[in-house]
Amino acid sequence: MVVFCWFLCLATVGEKMAVQYLDASGLKCPQPVLKIAVLSPDMQTGDILEVIGDCPTFETDVRVWCSRLGRTLLSVRQENGYRKTIQILF
Repeated sequence: MVVFCWFLCLATVGEKMAVQYLDASGLKCPQPVLKIAVLSPDMQTGDILEVIGDCPTFETDVRVWCSRLGRTLLSVRQENGYRKTIQILF
């Protein structure tokens, strides 16, 4: 199952948006969200962080984190078992 949140992103000419990747596989709550929080200050407006996690509460934890910090959860892609890939827009 894939859940998408659509957004409109406007970038000025010459502005580059980066995609960063974080593999939080094998980490249990709250470690995946703590890893995201560590990377967060380095992310620029418009950047996307793609995070892979397999903790049973991974999706819920990331949704709460995004809600509290005003970040946009772009997509959640279910893979095998609890494994999911989540994209966050900064």
